[in-house]
Amino acid sequence: MGRINCIITDDEPFARKGLQGYIEKAGFFDLKAQCEDAMELSNVLKQQPVDLLFLDIQMPHLTGVDFLKSLQNPPKVIFTTAFKEYATDGFDLDILDYLLKPISFERFMKAAFKAKDYFDQKSNGSEAGYLFVKSEGKLEKVIFDEVFFVQGMENYVVIQTLNKKIITHSTLKAFADKLPQSRFLQTHKSYIVAYNKVSSIEGNTLNVGQYQIPISRQLREQVMYMLINQGK
Repeated sequence: MGRINCIITDDEPFARKGLQGYIEKAGFFDLKAQCEDAMELSNVLKQQPVDLLFLDIQMPHLTGVDFLKSLQNPPKVIFTTAFKEYATDGFDLDILDYLLKPISFERFMKAAFKAKDYFDQKSNGSEAGYLFVKSEGKLEKVIFDEVFFVQGMENYVVIQTLNKKIITHSTLKAFADKLPQSRFLQTHKSYIVAYNKVSSIEGNTLNVGQYQIPISRQLREQVMYMLINQGK
């Protein structure tokens, strides 16, 4: 898919301006409108269907949650709110992500890339499902479905798959950019895990196959939300 058509809806002008700036920096969105409340958004959607809504929850007259429930075929949604207690509503409404205010650009981009992955896959029907990395003088095929986790070790990453361990020269950040965001989640500054390989969560540890992967304190809230929401 090319650019993602989107609308911002938030009753706070400062919040709209901040999101507009982030959207422009991301480079793959087309912002079609900015709305102050759900009623204005409803009128705009009748004239301008879009792919994605950045939707505030607490707004006058009608909340973002109630508005979304009222739509028969809604666009995909990324909720933006200052209130954590609405996360459960997000699970039920099949939203793409849930951004807590104040929203950092880094956190915004995680949601943006998740949206991009979603629409790219929808457009293409499927993704390649693998990549090649250089390891021990040869190119190794890394099949996404077989990856348990990726560990960063200074200028190398260790890719643990179903049958083997592959070591390649890369930083974890550079390698993460090659992975589909819809399949993998960073849980710690040194670890990225595959969503579908997580079998259980114990405190600040993920059980991934026979391996135990740490969750950092800074990422815990995001990791828990994303893991719980992934299968919804």
